[in-house]
Amino acid sequence: MNFQRIAIPLLVIGLLAFAWRQYSWPGVAAVGGGLLMWLLLHVTRLMTVMQRAAKRPIGHVTSAVMLNAKLKPGMTLMHVIAMTRALGERLTPEGEQPEQYRWTDGSDSSVMAHFHGGRLVSWDLARPAPEAETAP
Repeated sequence: MNFQRIAIPLLVIGLLAFAWRQYSWPGVAAVGGGLLMWLLLHVTRLMTVMQRAAKRPIGHVTSAVMLNAKLKPGMTLMHVIAMTRALGERLTPEGEQPEQYRWTDGSDSSVMAHFHGGRLVSWDLARPAPEAETAP
């Protein structure tokens, strides 16, 4: 089970309880306002990332090699979408784990990313075979 699904609500309740105990209603209002601001910042970032991704073709990235160099295990899918500024081409059926997405650049190089629980587990760079040069 995901630890954050339990820890974050408990932390919020703990902060609100602490604010009530120390400062009564003004404390609850201050902590509630801070939590609301934090939530609005995250929603704004999510909307900005999705608006940028909506303006580009699905599965397209400027350079697959540079994307391959920037990826790190544990990155969230949203972070990868923010880096590529495009939604990945989904390769697995919805709801199946691990999820696989592919981003391709103009030279047909592609990065296939594997996500488990929304976190990057592994990725593969596929480059096209070099063309055979003709002899002079």
